[in-house]
Amino acid sequence: MFRLALVSRLLISVLAFFAVTGAVSAQDRRQNAPGEFDFYVLSLSWSPSFCEAASERGDGRRAQVQCDGRPYSFVVHGLWPQYERGFPEYCQRPAPRLARNVMTSMLDLMPAPGLIYNEWDKHGTCSGLSARAYFESIRKARATVKIPEEFLQLSEPKTVAPGEIEEAFIKANPGLSGSAISVTCDSKRLSEVRICMSKDMQFRACEETDRRACRRDQVVMPPIRGG
Repeated sequence: MFRLALVSRLLISVLAFFAVTGAVSAQDRRQNAPGEFDFYVLSLSWSPSFCEAASERGDGRRAQVQCDGRPYSFVVHGLWPQYERGFPEYCQRPAPRLARNVMTSMLDLMPAPGLIYNEWDKHGTCSGLSARAYFESIRKARATVKIPEEFLQLSEPKTVAPGEIEEAFIKANPGLSGSAISVTCDSKRLSEVRICMSKDMQFRACEETDRRACRRDQVVMPPIRGG
């Protein structure tokens, strides 16, 4: 009985060792070092889905700035530094204070002050850039991507396959390939379109981001709200 208990404890120790070392090896050696990353993901959120989901959760008041103002289609969720495997976050604690004038300058692309502050703290601090330069990079990345015309004035709910959304973006953006874009969803709605870009804002492949894509056959795109 003693020998069996000893063997069991040894087995547990070995399994624990591999669990810890496996978790460490999966983490990039540069983890959370500002400016040390491989590429960006530009995340474009379908605003009508965000607003509809917020209303269902009873969070309508929190989302009021974005959802009760002028009509939005795709808005910028963020520009996220990435490793080939994994990603950094919160690379400076506390984060350098984001000036209010920098925040307000981004409201045309990211229509919620809380979102802008959070993106700076969580992702911008990992870019290795100043706050102003980071948000200028967001503006440059967004300007690189053309939104397909069929999504700009969507007045009725649209049910569509995620692959069709990808194809529409690829058609509208020369140089963008299927390996550089992914679509995410919730239980029924389109959530985001994520596009991988190099540090100089060129489209580039990103296999791990693509593996996290929506696997549903179809998603709903709620219509753009009137404003």
